[in-house]
Parts: sequence; structure tokens; C-alpha cells
Amino acid sequence: MAPSSRHPSPHSSQPRSPRSLPHLAAPLCTAVAAVLTVLVLAGWDPLLELDAHVTAELHRTAVAEPGWTRLNRVLTDWVWDPWTMRAVLLVTVVWLVLRGARRLAFWLLAAAIAGTVLQQALKALFDRDRPRWSDPVDSAGFAALPSGHAMTAALTCGLLLWLAHLHEAGRPVRLAVLWVGAVSVAGVGFTRVYLGVHWPTDVVVGWLLGFAVAAATAALWSGRGAREPRPERHGPEGRAPW
Repeated sequence: MAPSSRHPSPHSSQPRSPRSLPHLAAPLCTAVAAVLTVLVLAGWDPLLELDAHVTAELHRTAVAEPGWTRLNRVLTDWVWDPWTMRAVLLVTVVWLVLRGARRLAFWLLAAAIAGTVLQQALKALFDRDRPRWSDPVDSAGFAALPSGHAMTAALTCGLLLWLAHLHEAGRPVRLAVLWVGAVSVAGVGFTRVYLGVHWPTDVVVGWLLGFAVAAATAALWSGRGAREPRPERHGPEGRAPW
């Protein structure tokens, strides 16, 4: 039989995994967060004792080191504050709109709103008390679980890292986003426990839920692209638009 004269599909030599990393990360992070939350609400002693021990040790240091404590308050109230993170996302949304990527901008905005609504709803539902001290070094209102600072930082940095990969940014840019994001997420989590306004499990659950929302956003976007193929177009530099 003569060989077929048809050209192979451009995707035939690039088999795709049935489940990408975001598809796996979203349910995994959600499941781990759910388990931790159930253990906390059920009053599992080993976990609560670890929470209390870590928080008490860090609070003791915070009281003894006022200079270090002031630095942590600046970081948590200004650099890594949820409103700072939301402002970063808003700037990114405006940038996407100016580039003509309105659907992606809307997607990002919807993810940010969904994360905030979920965070506040879970706080109201779980209504976990924050740590209480006779000599507090900081204060915070509303319920403790999950940490809003930790969840917002994880969601913001996760979305920015996804956007860097989606846009096929250069390796230096992606590494910069990765490292700045990692420092921000870890740093804000530390400040919340160090300042005595959250238990460690509040922070960990916040991290997991933030990453879960970011991963779900990426997974739904990729699934949407697979269901709705669009004709290939190119921007002014030959790169496909967002």
C-alpha cells in the first residue's frame, strides 16, 4: 500500500497527559486542606498541641524582640497584606486588558473574587478563635481559619506563576516570579504566626486553599481552550496572543 500523502497533525507527535499538573493539584490541595480542617474542628489533640507549642514559642520571641516584631508588622501589614496582593492582581488585569486579552483578564478577576468569597465564607463557617495573649504584639479581627493573608498570597502568586508559563515568559522571568512568590507565601505565613494572630494550621490551610483556587483556575482555562479551539492568530511579534 502506498504511503499516505497526508501530513501528520501538528499535535500527533506531542501526546498530552490526560491530567495536567493543575488538574491534579487542585483536588489534592483541597483534600489535604479538608483533612486538616476536620482534625482541627474535631479537636485532635496532637495537632492542637503542636499549634499551641509553635505559636507560644514564636510569641515569646516576638515579645522579647520588639525590633524584629516591628519589621514583621510592616511586612504583614504593607508588603504582603491581602489588599497589596489584590492590587497586584488588579494591575495585572489592567495590563491584560490593555494587551487585548480581555477574556483572560476576566478569568483572573473572577478567580480573585472567588478566592476572597471562599475565604470569608469559610471563616464565618468554621469560626475558629484566634490565639489570645495577655501581652499581645498585634491584633486581628474576625475568625482565624483559614488565614486570609496566607490564602490571598498563595492565590496571587500561584496565578502569576501560571500566567508566566501561559505566556511562555523567558526562564529568568519565570524564576523571578517563582522565587518572589515563594518568599512572599512563606514569609507572610511566618509573620501571621510570629505575631500571634494565627495558629500554624490556619496558615497551612490558607496556603492549600489559595493554591487550590489558582490550580482550578488554570485547569478550567486549559479545559476551556481544549473545548473551544480557536483559529491560530499571531501578535505583532509572531507570538500567539493570550
